[in-house]
Amino acid sequence: MDRSSVIFGNPMKKKDVKAADSKQKSFVKKYGDDRGTHYHLSTAENPVIGERLGVKNLVLSDTPLEIDKDKSIIIGNIRMGFGHYRISMAIASAAHSMGLTPYWFDLNSFEGTTATKIISAQNELYSLGSRLSQKSFLFNKFVWEPINSEGFRKLTYNCSDQKVSELMTGLYADLPKDIPFAATHVWPAQAAVHAGLTRVVNVVPDNWPMALHLSEGALHTVQTQSAYLGYKVLRGMDKKRMLKPMPDRDIAFTGHYIDHELVSNIEADCARRISRLEKGGPRRYLLTIGGAGAQQDIFIGIIKWLIPRIKREKAALFINLGDHYDVWEQIKKRLPELNELTSERIDDFEETASFAEAALDGEVKGVHAFCHKDIFAAVYSTNLLMRACDVLITKPSELAFYPVPKLMIKRVGGHEAWGAVRAAELGDGTFECETLREIIGMLRVLQTDGSVLRFMCGNIVKGKQEGVYDGAYKAVKMLLER
Repeated sequence: MDRSSVIFGNPMKKKDVKAADSKQKSFVKKYGDDRGTHYHLSTAENPVIGERLGVKNLVLSDTPLEIDKDKSIIIGNIRMGFGHYRISMAIASAAHSMGLTPYWFDLNSFEGTTATKIISAQNELYSLGSRLSQKSFLFNKFVWEPINSEGFRKLTYNCSDQKVSELMTGLYADLPKDIPFAATHVWPAQAAVHAGLTRVVNVVPDNWPMALHLSEGALHTVQTQSAYLGYKVLRGMDKKRMLKPMPDRDIAFTGHYIDHELVSNIEADCARRISRLEKGGPRRYLLTIGGAGAQQDIFIGIIKWLIPRIKREKAALFINLGDHYDVWEQIKKRLPELNELTSERIDDFEETASFAEAALDGEVKGVHAFCHKDIFAAVYSTNLLMRACDVLITKPSELAFYPVPKLMIKRVGGHEAWGAVRAAELGDGTFECETLREIIGMLRVLQTDGSVLRFMCGNIVKGKQEGVYDGAYKAVKMLLER
C-alpha cells in the first residue's frame, strides 16, 4: 500500500511524490533491491542482556523461524547512536517483566541485505554530522541544528522516507503478520506496515514532533503531553497549509520509556542518594559519552574541574565511554592526571556489572572508566551505573527522560533541546547548560548545595507515583491490546 501520496489524509504534491520515487530508485541503484527475497530468521542468545532482560536476537538463517507469537514481542530497531537501543532495552525490560520473550530485530545487523546497507550508510553520515556539529560553530548553526529541528520536521521528509523503508521489507517475511511488533525507530515501523504486519506500535522518541517519526498504519506512542499535542495536529510539518490531524486511534501518550529495573528501584535509589548526601560522602557523577563520540572538549572541561575534588574525596566520577575507547585515549592525553586516578574496566561487562552492584551500598572513590566494544554492553552499562550515581551528566538525548538527577549539557541537534525542557519542567534534571561556563556553574551548585539533589530526588519519587516513568509498560500493554 502506498504511504507516500497521502499522509494521514493529507495529499502530497506530485513533485514531492516524484522526488520520493526518485530517491527510492537512487537507493536501489546504490544498495540493491531484495524485496523479492524471502529471508529466513532464527534466534540466537544475547550474551549481555539475554539473562537480564530475556532478550533473544533474531539473525539470518537457512530455515524458517519458529516462534510462539502469543508469548513473544518483536522489538524492531536500528543502531543509530545509542538512543534507539536504549529505548529498545526499556521496552524489552517491560515486556520481560510482563512474562513475554523480547526478540531483538535490528535492521542494521543483517549484513549484505538492502536494509542494512542503507541504514549503515545513513548512520555513518549521522555520526559524522554529530561530530562536526561540535567542532564547527557555522556547521552546527546553519546545517546541523536546522536539519535536526526543522528539516526532519517536514511532511515531505516522511513522504521520502516511506519509499526508502519499502526497500527493507524482505527481512520481515518470516514474521507472523499478527505478532506484536514494537519499533523504536521509524524505519522498522514503516517497513513492518509495508510488510503487512497488523499489530505495530511506533515508539516515538524525544520531545520534539517531527514528520520523520511518522509511520501511518501503526499506533504512535509518545512520552510527553506536549509531544502528544504536537503529533496530534502534525504541528509545523507543513508551514504552507493547515494539516488534517492524526486520528485518535493512531496516537497515545504513555509517559517516559524506562526499564523495569530502574522504575521498580526508584525509591530505594533516591533514598541511597539522600543517605550519601547526609553522610557527607563523595558526590558521585556519571558522565556518558554518546553514540557518536562528540563533545570531547566539554567532557575535558568537566573532568578537569572535578579532578581536585576527586583528589580530596569530595567527588567520584564514573565515565561510560560507550564503545569509544579512542575518545578515552584522547582525553587521557590531554589530562594525564587521570592515569593515576582512574580504574579502567575495558570489555569486561561482568566486571562492570559487579562494580555497579557493589557501588549501590558500598564506598566509591576516584575515577572509574568503562568501555565496551559490544554495543549492548556499551549502552546497558549506563543503566547499571545510573542506579549508583548521584548525578548523571548527559546531553539531553533519550537519557533526559530517565529517573535520575541530571545535569544537562549542550545538545547535539536542535531536536534534543526539548528533552532538557522536559526534565527542567519535571524537576528531575537541570535546564540545558549550553556553555562550559554554565555547566561548571551548575556543577558547583550540585557539588556544594544539597538542596538541589534533594529537590530532584523528591520530584523523581513523585514522578513515579504519578506514572511519569511508566511509558514502556504502557506501550507494551497497548501493543498487546491491538
